[in-house]
Amino acid sequence: MTHVLMLLSSVAGFAALALATERQQEALFGGALSTRATRMLRLAGWVLLAVCLAVAVAHGGWGLGLVVYSGYTSLAAGLVYIALVAAARRPPRPWR
Repeated sequence: MTHVLMLLSSVAGFAALALATERQQEALFGGALSTRATRMLRLAGWVLLAVCLAVAVAHGGWGLGLVVYSGYTSLAAGLVYIALVAAARRPPRPWR
């Protein structure tokens, strides 16, 4: 269960950090979000990554926990990157 929590929190954290960038906001939403929304996304991203770190260290100690954290954050960053590339390559859908 802890591994699922670490993976989900790191994927959500990197997704929030990606959505906090102006480039991804333009690509996905068609315009920049408000400054407050961008700050909240950035804060949520870092908090979720800190949650992943806390769970990893609590589960495996500082030695193994940091290694596991590094692995999950690398996997999560790759998954978010692939999702962003796939979203950029999909054909635009007309709004109804």
